[in-house]
Amino acid sequence: MNKTIKILISIVVIALAVYLLSLFYKSQEKDYALRQKIGQMLIVGFRGTEINRLSYISKTINVLNLGGVILFDKDNPSGQFPRNITDPTQTKQLISNLNKYSSSPLFIAVDAEGGYINRLKEKYGFKNIPSAETMGKGTIEETKNNALTLSQELKDLGFNMDFAPDVDVNINPENPVIGYLERSFSNDPNIVSEHASAFIEGLHQNNIIPAIKHFPGHGSSTSDSHLGIVDVTNTYRQEELIPYQKLIENGYSDMVMTAHIMNTNIDPIYPATLSPLFIKNILRDQLKFKGVVVSDDMQMGAIVNNYGFEEAIIKAVNAGCDMLIISNNGTTYNEKAPYDAVNIILKAVKRGEISENQINESYNRIQELKNKYGI
Repeated sequence: MNKTIKILISIVVIALAVYLLSLFYKSQEKDYALRQKIGQMLIVGFRGTEINRLSYISKTINVLNLGGVILFDKDNPSGQFPRNITDPTQTKQLISNLNKYSSSPLFIAVDAEGGYINRLKEKYGFKNIPSAETMGKGTIEETKNNALTLSQELKDLGFNMDFAPDVDVNINPENPVIGYLERSFSNDPNIVSEHASAFIEGLHQNNIIPAIKHFPGHGSSTSDSHLGIVDVTNTYRQEELIPYQKLIENGYSDMVMTAHIMNTNIDPIYPATLSPLFIKNILRDQLKFKGVVVSDDMQMGAIVNNYGFEEAIIKAVNAGCDMLIISNNGTTYNEKAPYDAVNIILKAVKRGEISENQINESYNRIQELKNKYGI
């Protein structure tokens, strides 16, 4: 073989190697960009009343590019207090450090409805906010003022998202997770709509993002989805959709949280969180909701006791959930869970089980909401 041929072969080999290497790097870059978008789809819970740059949550926020975090007062897996919240000064410092150690803007969320469902309790030094049931018996102006008081406190602490108000209609007052805990404004959907609208306005005045819940309605249930699947097939009433319909018609476009409830008249197989029939057909197409859809906690009994983590994550995304809550505050605490969730979604996209377009749509909605509130 003469020298010229050897040189040509070498050039071809080198060119092929460069080409293959460039394809590899392009693939890696694409995977990285996709992972960054998927990370934005998670809202994650963690342990700790103080953090530094090396804390688990600080590293996880930056490695996964998390969309947000959620704070709790009690650590349910251990049954111990505190988890993240002890008093206003400590909470404000924790949130300040979350922002300080995050390389991208975060949703910083809390469950603060008022009454029994409020992680910012009066006994810790926070404002006393009455329950939705109490507010529903008062005036619209009083509800707005209560929400205004709450939102001012949330803003001062550094929160930018409140998983409230609850717009469930109090169909069953003995409902262990809604009626019994005074979380519903009323058994009249129109009163629920009016007070929810006032509550939302109070949050908006201090730039706090609301999340109305639990779609399509948890008020008629007879059991608790924290513990297992809740079937409302025989108790659900169409009027439970009225608060969503009215609020959306009046321009509400922030966030809706799904419920882990079964209604076999709508979907004979899957609960709302995992069902495109509920999220895409009813919430998106029928009610015309344009904002972010967030799942209720993906580690609640209704999900983990009936579906594998991988199956539930894939089905929730395909159903239309833009964001998934992984609270790590159910029966177990697993710091790998958000990493597993990102890998599950990424691999499902590569296998064609989740469309990349679905990820892009969710990412765009999340960024639009953050931009809307200056986050």
